[in-house]
Amino acid sequence: MVSKAKLAIIGLAVAGSVGATLQASTPAEAQSGAASWYGPGFQGRRTANGERFNTHAFTAAHRRLPFGTRVRVTNTTNGRSVVVRINDRGPFIGGRVIDLSQASARAIGMSGVARVRLSRL
Repeated sequence: MVSKAKLAIIGLAVAGSVGATLQASTPAEAQSGAASWYGPGFQGRRTANGERFNTHAFTAAHRRLPFGTRVRVTNTTNGRSVVVRINDRGPFIGGRVIDLSQASARAIGMSGVARVRLSRL
């Protein structure tokens, strides 16, 4: 007969290994591609997460990352980076991986579409 203490230890060991497996299977996401930015016409409109868009905030739209995820966006042309928070969905134009607020785009020296590298934080 197995004692309750032994069962508890076995249960904790199994739970710990499942947690470690889940953590190992979801590494920090890295992605590269084209980035664009929202024009001033979007100021004050509702984003997909329900908040109002603020062109002066460091926010962005991504197709799949959960709302609230922080992402480092690096302009591969000049090496400049900015950390943004995902609060919207998009972009919906082929080849683009992220849409940045105007403030975020300026922070990395973007004036139009730029090649970027994303790192999930």
